[in-house]
Amino acid sequence: MKVAKTIAEMREFRQETEGTLGFVPTMGYLHDGHMSLVKMAREENQVVAVSIFVNPMQFGPREDFKSYPRDTRRDLALLEPLTDIVFMPSDKDMYPRDYDSWVEVKGLTDVLEGAVRPGHFLGVTTVVAKLFNVVQPDKAYFGQKDAQQVAVIKKMVKDLNMNLEVVTCPTLREKDGLAMSSRNTYLKRGQRQAATVLYKALMLAEELVSRGENDAGAIRLEMKEFIEKEPEANIEYISIADNATLREIHHIKLPALVSMAVKIGKTRLIDNIVLE
Repeated sequence: MKVAKTIAEMREFRQETEGTLGFVPTMGYLHDGHMSLVKMAREENQVVAVSIFVNPMQFGPREDFKSYPRDTRRDLALLEPLTDIVFMPSDKDMYPRDYDSWVEVKGLTDVLEGAVRPGHFLGVTTVVAKLFNVVQPDKAYFGQKDAQQVAVIKKMVKDLNMNLEVVTCPTLREKDGLAMSSRNTYLKRGQRQAATVLYKALMLAEELVSRGENDAGAIRLEMKEFIEKEPEANIEYISIADNATLREIHHIKLPALVSMAVKIGKTRLIDNIVLE
C-alpha cells in the first residue's frame, strides 16, 4: 500500500496504475461504514484509492473541526489489506495561501443540511472536485447516510461533465439501528442508547406509510412527538422530501427521502431512509 502525502505524489502514483480505479473520500477515523465502501471499491475495480483529509472548508466557525476524531495509524492499519493508495494531503497543499476558487451547486444545497449549515456544501463540493481532479477515479463511493451530500455530488459530476461514476452504498448500522458515524464516539454512555431514537423514528415513518398514511405533515408530527419523548434529544429538523429534488412534500409520493438532524446532548447526528 502506497501513502501519498502530497498532490504531486498522488498524481505520480496515479500515472503508474493500470485498470479501473475506485476511490473512497473520507475524513478518517474509519469505521465499518467506511470499510464497506472500500470493500465495494475493491470488488469493482483493479485499483483502490482512499483519501484521508479532514476538510476545514466544510466546517462552520462553531463546528467541531479541531475536535473531530483522528487516528491515522489505526486508519492505515484498517486500509492495508484492501487499499492500493492512501492520499493524505495537508491543508496547505490543498488550500495554499493564494487559494481563491470554489465549486458551488445551487438548488440542492439550499435545503436540509444546507439550510442549517451555511457554507457547508460549498466546502464539500470544492474539496470533492479537487480530490476527483487529483485522484482521477473511474468510480467514487459514498454512503447513503449522507443522502444530500450524495445527491449534490452526483449533480456536480453531471453538470461539470466529470468522467466518473458516483456509486451510492447502503448505510451501515449498529445492531440497535444507530447509523455508523465517526461522531458517535462523542456520545456518552447514556446518550449512546438515547441516539437510537433517530432510527426508531425513521422506522415509525416507514410503518405509518405502510399502513396507508399519506399526509407527510402528519407523519412528521408523529416523528417529532416520538423523538421529543427522549430527554437527551433536541430536533434540528425532520424532513420528508422528494428523493430527487429534496424539496418538502405534502403528500407521500414514492420514492421519498425521510431525513433528520437531531442533537443528542451536544452531539449532532443525521440519519435517513428512502421510502420506495
